[in-house]
Amino acid sequence: MSLSREEIVAELVKICGPDAVVTDKEVLEESTYDRFRKYEGYHKVFVNPLPAAVVFVENKKQVSEILRFCNANGVNVVPRTGHSATEGGLEPIVENSIILDGSKMKKIINVDTYNMQVTCECGVVLEDLENHVRELGYTTGHSPQSKPIAQMGGLVATRSIGQFSTLYGGIEDMLAGVEAVFPDGTICNIKAVPRRSAGPDIRHVVLGNEGALCFITEVTVKLFKYFPQYHVCMGYTLDDMITGLRIMHDVMTEGYRPSVARLYDAEDGKEHFSHFAPGKCVILFVTEGPEKISKANAEGIREIVAKYKECTEVDSKLIETWFANLNWDAARIEEERKEVLQTKNVCCTTEISANWSAVEEIYKICKEKVINEIPDITVFGAHASHCYSNGINLYFVYWYNVVDCAPEEEIYKYHLPIKKIICEETIKAGGSMCHHHGVGKHRVHWIDKEHGSALYMVKKLKAAFDPNGIMNIGTILPYKK
Repeated sequence: MSLSREEIVAELVKICGPDAVVTDKEVLEESTYDRFRKYEGYHKVFVNPLPAAVVFVENKKQVSEILRFCNANGVNVVPRTGHSATEGGLEPIVENSIILDGSKMKKIINVDTYNMQVTCECGVVLEDLENHVRELGYTTGHSPQSKPIAQMGGLVATRSIGQFSTLYGGIEDMLAGVEAVFPDGTICNIKAVPRRSAGPDIRHVVLGNEGALCFITEVTVKLFKYFPQYHVCMGYTLDDMITGLRIMHDVMTEGYRPSVARLYDAEDGKEHFSHFAPGKCVILFVTEGPEKISKANAEGIREIVAKYKECTEVDSKLIETWFANLNWDAARIEEERKEVLQTKNVCCTTEISANWSAVEEIYKICKEKVINEIPDITVFGAHASHCYSNGINLYFVYWYNVVDCAPEEEIYKYHLPIKKIICEETIKAGGSMCHHHGVGKHRVHWIDKEHGSALYMVKKLKAAFDPNGIMNIGTILPYKK
């Protein structure tokens, strides 16, 4: 027989104390959604079940005891740190779930500049960590737009990526070691070493698990020397997105490694570059590192861009100013909320990845289908912001007007139908339906098509590590009632 809310709360209080267990209705309501259901949240419409409690843990021992209790009693656990997720991964979709929040675990445990790595708890805000190591002349290399609010545990759990990924890689390239607690209470610490060949890379059981397998308590990431004085910013306008994709291809396949490589089509660029590039696509690069490396990369990139006569260089100060204001903090999120409530114009995104041979067609067909099939679209554009030798990502950005739509209907009338087109067309072309925001609970509809025969492995991992199915029900794998 399942426990009542009161019984669940009472046991949590025994483990963590009354101050750590929050049952205030407003807090519980705000914990029923993440940025996927932001429009509902702006209107104080809450469609998911209220969790029994939000529990603010302070150490791995508390995490272990709580998971052991929940595992024994069939209580769904939704792991959380910075609350900046975008795909519904933080939604509690069954009754009497608990939100297990690690945001109070904020210790920077060790900065090891000789071995070039830093260890911290899961609740450390990335921007705080980055500011700390930059004072010492180092960088983590990780810089997603959510840097001011995102926390380290969640960044690892969602397999995040940052704006300097073309040089430093994604979080999977930076993660040296990690500690996680599994549903039966077992605490596993994967030691930080440069590389090893002792069987499968078990970091990847934890990386990207989205709280569906375990709760991350501690991470160790690499450090890099930081040379801001040698940054080189370059920006160009051009007429066609396809040309821009081919420039990106040439830069990457020739072996150059900018820290930033971004390409905006004219629609997406309206929001960013209308003051100097109205109606134009914009391609931009930043190089960094030691002086000789940064300058060599910049010189090589300029030579490639010069072969495309439609490209016109812009003042680098314009790019520097824009890039310095790209990140989202709590104030920017509040500005967005006010704007959406006033204009009824909602902006959402879907990011994918594909090989070079497929990305152009994905871009064209998704743009055509969404504009022709979805009502009330006010903007549909895309940018590419993460490049590889064998392909690139596309970050589709779309705005739609919801003036005649109830808040609880918004995701079904607009957001999910748009996502369906993008995910299905990408998978059909051989790409991946999610590049860095994760599956959450709203891309899980296509998880079988995403993985194909390899879905067997995902299901086996879930069955092995979470046999009672208490970790973030409905995330990565669909919930079957």
